[in-house]
Amino acid sequence: MITIITGTDTGVGKTVATAALAVRSGPGTIVVKPAQTGVGTDEPDISVVARLAGCEVAEFTRLEDPLAPDTAARRRGIGIPPISEHAGRIRGLARTRGTVIVEGAGGLLVRLDTEGGTLLDLATGLAVDHPVRVYVVTRAGLGTLNHTELTVNALRSRNLEPAGLVLGAVPEALGLAEECNLAELPRVTGVPIVAAIPDGAGGLEPEQFRARAGSWLADRPSFRAGYAVS
Repeated sequence: MITIITGTDTGVGKTVATAALAVRSGPGTIVVKPAQTGVGTDEPDISVVARLAGCEVAEFTRLEDPLAPDTAARRRGIGIPPISEHAGRIRGLARTRGTVIVEGAGGLLVRLDTEGGTLLDLATGLAVDHPVRVYVVTRAGLGTLNHTELTVNALRSRNLEPAGLVLGAVPEALGLAEECNLAELPRVTGVPIVAAIPDGAGGLEPEQFRARAGSWLADRPSFRAGYAVS
């Protein structure tokens, strides 16, 4: 199985959600980051996943500037692998691993190479000969309905039906917008909320993170559980 993790935007909690999904997937899982930018500014996403989930990881391309991958590459005048090469490497991993989880960069249409290839292109290509499951990580607060529906519609334009929505960083105290969006997100998208990751979950010790991840990804996730992150 190949699982694609995309976000409605940058900073929505995609990396921590990826780590939680990797925990649930169990042994034999590898998490792949096709393109990592901003190297040296913060802990790389793939390192966060490895630390929290304790799974095998792989990173294909590293770029210095904290920009979209194609912008970061063109700014430095360097070439980066095309989407087709990423797809080939992921297919190879899928032959020997139980689950391959692919974390995108930013949103679904962020360009991952200098030829215009996006995570949507990567998912579409992989789905030709592999079962592909796509999760959309989104915010709970104001503004999320538009961004989430646009992302879901882009996936459906390629005949990719999202497996579920993941709330990437749910605050402990839900405001009016968050309370309403718990019902509105599934209503406007037709996609269920399958996980709710509490804000601050990435700050847990790895053992705590792995122990609690199951409650965040339950069939009926609790939106107020798991906030003791100290």
